[in-house]
Amino acid sequence: MPLENDTLLRALRREPVDHGPVWLMRQAGRYLPEYAALRARAGSFMALATTPSLATEVTLQPLARFPLDAAILFSDILTIPDAMGLGLSFAEGEGPRFARAVADEASVGALEAPDLARLSYVFDAVGQIKRALAGRVPLIGFAGSPFTLACYMIEGGASDDFATVRKMAFARPDLIDRIVAVNADAVAGYLVEQLRAGADALMLFDTWGGLLSEAAYQRFSLEPMRSVLRRLPAGVPTILFTKGRAGSLASIAESGASCMGLDWTADLGDARRRHGARIAIQGNLDPLALLTDPRSVEAAVVDLLRAAGPEPGYVFNLGHGIVPATPPENVAALVAAVHAISRSATSGAAARAIVPGESAGSRAGPRVHGA
Repeated sequence: MPLENDTLLRALRREPVDHGPVWLMRQAGRYLPEYAALRARAGSFMALATTPSLATEVTLQPLARFPLDAAILFSDILTIPDAMGLGLSFAEGEGPRFARAVADEASVGALEAPDLARLSYVFDAVGQIKRALAGRVPLIGFAGSPFTLACYMIEGGASDDFATVRKMAFARPDLIDRIVAVNADAVAGYLVEQLRAGADALMLFDTWGGLLSEAAYQRFSLEPMRSVLRRLPAGVPTILFTKGRAGSLASIAESGASCMGLDWTADLGDARRRHGARIAIQGNLDPLALLTDPRSVEAAVVDLLRAAGPEPGYVFNLGHGIVPATPPENVAALVAAVHAISRSATSGAAARAIVPGESAGSRAGPRVHGA
């Protein structure tokens, strides 16, 4: 089905666009009151994530509020280890936990990529979402990176520092090699199935690659992600996001991904100057900017679009996911500002920034990407 709005896909291919595409990590989630109501009705996060009709409803909720340029599948990065039989659960206020960790030689040796039939609920949700979108905007599928999945699997759940993982990297690097290799097989198959179900683009979330030294990052995180990317069909738009690795952007730019996502600590302008000729770049507003007010949000958008510059290949996003306390009206201000400023720039309107406090649609913005 042809897309009515393919701006994101064109930006990922570094083609000119008539406005800057914007979508937000965790755009469907706890900051929306309608999500909270549906979550209460479903009874648990797992019920939302594993029921295709509910996952579809959550995915579409932010698009009913905001003119975003993409939908992203509502799911969780830990679906793969759950399908491996590790027993995923979510305790209120505590994050994910596994009934069984993978932290010794026996458990690592027994690890296998899961039967993808155990993840059919994800692929069913992708198909339902795609049909419900009816060509409106593209759908992004995703997976956790092999190393990020390994962090939760080894630690047995969420952690502030993943100390068990980091110690294992020194004492038994062979075990981490084995885990990430199995995970890479699983992630590649999982993403291919999302494509078959209807996803238009794919994203790898490497949330914990920033925990590692540079050498360990290359070995345990980036190389397994390269392995995943090599196994995807040619021409599929892909986004690789590693949090906390602003010093590794040159290596990430050569990963084979179409686009690299930046966290908020990275210098967007420098990244665009150094790497924008060969890879699209996504990011990278600090999510806490959305806890301020519409005026401050608009000013932050102006600054980022200036930093991104006029060349094609830029996608506006946050430097990590929306936090639950975010007021929806600030998200509305952000989306409106990105669209208004980038449209005025590409249409040749006078290149001057929004004066903070004025409406994003009432003033022309600076010259930005896609012009």
